[in-house]
Amino acid sequence: MNLLPKSSKEFGSVDYWEKFFQQRGKKAFEWYGTYLELCGVLHKYIKPREKVLVIGCGNSELSEQLYDVGYRDIVNIDISEVVIKQMKECNATRRPQMRFLKMDMTQMEFPDASFQVVLDKGTLDAVLTDEEEKTLQQVDRMLAEVGRVLQVGGRYLCISLAQAHILKKAVGHFSREGWMVRVHQVANSQDQVLEAEPQFSLPVFAFIMTKFRPVPGSALQIFELCAQEQGKPVRLESAERLAEAVRERQQYAWLCSQLRRKAKLGSVSLDLCDGDTGEPRYTLHVVDSPTVKPSRDNHFAIFIIPQGRETEWLFGMDEGRKQLAASAGFRRLITVALHRGQQYESMDHIQAELSARVMELAPAGMPAQQQVPFLSVGGDIGVRTVQHQDCSALSGNYVIEDVQGDDKRYFRRLIFLSNRNVVQSEARLLKDVSYKAQKKRKKDRKKQRPADAEDFPAAPGQSIDKSYLCCEHHKAMIAGLALLRNPELLLEIPLALLVVGLGGGSLPLFVHDHFPKSCIDAVEIDPSMLEVATQWFGFSQSDRMKVHIADGLDYIASLAGGGEARPCYDVIMFDVDSKDPTLGMSCPPPAFVEQSFLQNVKSILTPEDSRSVFQTGVKWRDQLTIALTSWPQEIL
Repeated sequence: MNLLPKSSKEFGSVDYWEKFFQQRGKKAFEWYGTYLELCGVLHKYIKPREKVLVIGCGNSELSEQLYDVGYRDIVNIDISEVVIKQMKECNATRRPQMRFLKMDMTQMEFPDASFQVVLDKGTLDAVLTDEEEKTLQQVDRMLAEVGRVLQVGGRYLCISLAQAHILKKAVGHFSREGWMVRVHQVANSQDQVLEAEPQFSLPVFAFIMTKFRPVPGSALQIFELCAQEQGKPVRLESAERLAEAVRERQQYAWLCSQLRRKAKLGSVSLDLCDGDTGEPRYTLHVVDSPTVKPSRDNHFAIFIIPQGRETEWLFGMDEGRKQLAASAGFRRLITVALHRGQQYESMDHIQAELSARVMELAPAGMPAQQQVPFLSVGGDIGVRTVQHQDCSALSGNYVIEDVQGDDKRYFRRLIFLSNRNVVQSEARLLKDVSYKAQKKRKKDRKKQRPADAEDFPAAPGQSIDKSYLCCEHHKAMIAGLALLRNPELLLEIPLALLVVGLGGGSLPLFVHDHFPKSCIDAVEIDPSMLEVATQWFGFSQSDRMKVHIADGLDYIASLAGGGEARPCYDVIMFDVDSKDPTLGMSCPPPAFVEQSFLQNVKSILTPEDSRSVFQTGVKWRDQLTIALTSWPQEIL
């Protein structure tokens, strides 16, 4: 029996609905969910003693079930005489106070302000099938009638899929009338979440439009979104932002449905945001292991990455996460990174916060009552303290943070937020500088310092272990010095070095402190980085180490053009990366390996030691240090 219309326009036809209910008979037809699926949001916004009008009631059992739990003052209307007759016959004895009336909702016969709630389950969606003029006029009459029969303070509660044109029409109409607009996402039950083929790929929403008394000259508009039945509503600044927020949740629901269908989506990641601020709180990566044989207990697990360790290869790269998932032995593993600027109480608190949400990403076939394990390294959430954050005109927003490594040692890091999973500079803190000692010193300083003083650590250089190189490519660069002609004399002979790229200053500082005869020129394009290196990474200039604020390309070109008076260096080190991820080669940027530039580099090296040490790589993680002991023929 085919009950579908030939076109969407038939949804607005009386004849279609008469035939529909004649063919379907008395079997209930539920749009967008049953009473059990919707009762949470219905009970939140409808009080048992309120007068309720249900428009386009059809043969849904929703009104009957509301009546049975104490909502006795319910009037139902529908345009189909067939269905009204059926519903009267079904309810005459068992629900004598409930009324069913054949009535056109665009021309209702009730007096003004007759009801406190107008309930609409799918009716607006059925009528607003397109944006043609005739359809929009019919919807305008419908919504105007809803407003007329509602009392001030009353609510139009519309259950909808919130397609873009429907949301735009409903929100636009009632916000212009001065009503408060709230969109409330209807939560799925646990069984629905784990269905292999859910009824809808799109989530169901409830529009709650609250009628306010008109205020002459007032332009106040209120838009709110409530993401869960028990969640607090979030106030949004415009109808456009509300539509965007709804669209984000629809896209998330589509993603969940595809994951349940085992669709091949490639690398899947998403941010879960704080319900109050809208700021990202967790970043989730979904990793499937098709080679893992399914068993009762290995369907699904959650891995919490300790704070500060999300930059490690195992957690920060696709290949690393695949290796982690395979080692864990689960069909699907979700890694969870914790964001800077957010507070996390404990692993138990994170588990309680994430449990309901991550279940929406569970694989098909997982038993409904299965316990999902939460895993981590060492069973804790790690330590991260943001010491400072600022914005550079060249590099954008950045943070200085202290994190605890897997050996319980603490490290200070510089992170550019445009690429938050990459450590730009890193230094190890001295072992005796514990967090308790730091906090005590900071507390003591606050008591002694002026109120407007900045919150920098006292004597920051004293807290940095300058003898330790955190970056592997820095270690290789230092080892590359052995390629000079007399490596055994490096500590005794003068050594002229040019370091392009300062960052936190660890590389030039190490050379300065361990090679007492060295003289170092460091070139840094971003003046903010010199300030960062000095205040947070223990860097300082001296008579043997100077910093020049300049573009490394221009600086070397200028030196190369200096003729006989140009300086000569024994070693040139490049520690620079590209800020443009689309370039492919990250370290160094392509301009640093062009033939003309390499010719300039060669011209400022001492003739007897034409060697340059620099960092390069095809990808940012594939760091390779190269010492050029011979030059390309075209440069020679």
